[in-house]
Amino acid sequence: MLTGIYPGSFDPVTYGHLDIIRRSAGMVDELTVGVLNNKAKTPLFSVEERVKMLEEVTKDIANVKIIPFEGLLVDFAHKLNAKIVIR
Repeated sequence: MLTGIYPGSFDPVTYGHLDIIRRSAGMVDELTVGVLNNKAKTPLFSVEERVKMLEEVTKDIANVKIIPFEGLLVDFAHKLNAKIVIR
């Protein structure tokens, strides 16, 4: 199974983000959208709100899941056994 990650802050989610999510979901078996929780910055929306917004706009894409994360992207990718990082 080919797993990919699309990481970002998504503060807020945009049509550009959604376009990348849709196109990337067609390239992998499972796409995880990693919502960064960076405690060093003050976001416009909380991580919970950003996750909820992304879940709403991607509900029609079956192989997409939304997961918040903090720390290093490489650690998050290793935890998910992801093979592709989309940027």
